Amino acid sequence: MTSAPSPFVRAALDAAAAVPTTGIAWLDAARRENLDAFAETGLPEGRNEAWKYTPLRALSQRAFALADSGVAAGASIAPSLFALPGVDGARVVLVDGTFRADLSSLNAGDGVELAPLSDALADQPEPLRFALANRYRRGAADAFAHLNAALASEGVVLRVADGVQVANPVHIVHVTSGTQPDTAWHARVLVEAGKGAHVDVVEHFVAAGDATQLGTVVADYTAREGATLGLVIVQDASSATTLVRRGDVRLDADATVTVHALELGGALVRHELTADVLGDRARFNTRGVFALAGRQHVDTQLEVHHKARDTASEALWRGIADGRSRGVFRGAIVVAEGADGTDASLSNKNLLLSGSAEIDTKPELEIYADEVKAAHGATIGQLDERSLFYLRSRGIPLVEARSLLTLAFCRAALESLPNEALREHLGDLLVTHLPTTLAAE
Repeated sequence: MTSAPSPFVRAALDAAAAVPTTGIAWLDAARRENLDAFAETGLPEGRNEAWKYTPLRALSQRAFALADSGVAAGASIAPSLFALPGVDGARVVLVDGTFRADLSSLNAGDGVELAPLSDALADQPEPLRFALANRYRRGAADAFAHLNAALASEGVVLRVADGVQVANPVHIVHVTSGTQPDTAWHARVLVEAGKGAHVDVVEHFVAAGDATQLGTVVADYTAREGATLGLVIVQDASSATTLVRRGDVRLDADATVTVHALELGGALVRHELTADVLGDRARFNTRGVFALAGRQHVDTQLEVHHKARDTASEALWRGIADGRSRGVFRGAIVVAEGADGTDASLSNKNLLLSGSAEIDTKPELEIYADEVKAAHGATIGQLDERSLFYLRSRGIPLVEARSLLTLAFCRAALESLPNEALREHLGDLLVTHLPTTLAAE
């Protein structure tokens, strides 16, 4: 960078200078390398195609100190804050990026390793080397990945041994305490399902207060041969939170990964989800919905790379925007040379409930193989007036009619979730975020 660093970058560099080294040579080297890359590029600007619809000018002028782990450890957090029906297995809770043993329950059963990242590094760091020393593309598009790699000292490690079937979902909770304004926290999540194993993971973002905070999460999900991994992401951050998440999924032969995502909270939220379908006959399914109001901005970037034979993927995403909110969705399917027999589809449908709201959607499809079935499409519209008229003619008030149609539209992305109790709760949670969007015009 030729210009002076922004307040955001300067604060991040100051924070990094105060972070002690780990004593693990490869990890400290990776942190330095990523910090240098972040300092060199800074935050992405509007000319960066990957961030075209999510300007960061205002964020670049903010200065975030690192959240104090001592304050986070003493913050009063009620377990009811993150309780979810149908999710009563092992649990890891991070408050402002700090592991809270008092709120966690790490016993997930035989054949399952579940630990905070700091404990896993202290015990056996070498198995984590490939993930933590991974080199991201050097450029502004990966600025937050570089920042996370440089500053994340805590997170979650979940490994399921070959053949192990985990009965209850594992709950990973990220809490913003609301007690540390203008601070940032960073976390890494590493999940691996061994050959023939099965595990469901619920990654949950909640807030105990409305203090302005920045959170970054980088997650690696690996499904080995024949494994099945279910991932549910429930994002209900505070209205003052900036949250940037990156998830990289790897699927080996005959593996299946299914993702359900519900985006409700946050002021500025970015979710990058990339899947590398590397093994023959592997399958990757995604379902997602965002419900926005006020001045919220949520940006979802989905990429699915088919790199093996006879693989499949299906993506179904829904979005609604009210007030002056803005939703962004980019869905890309890439079928590599030699990935014959691929069957891939992507659908993104959106509703605008306000004349001041905006949704930008960009489906992409690249095919370099033969004998491929692929389809993609996107729509942006409003509630169907004929359906509204039909419901009102049956005596249903306008607000209730709009509510019924909007919920039906959104729930299409959740109905395939097999955990019935959790599915119903997410539907109810969605309802609580809809009233402002459903007022009569």
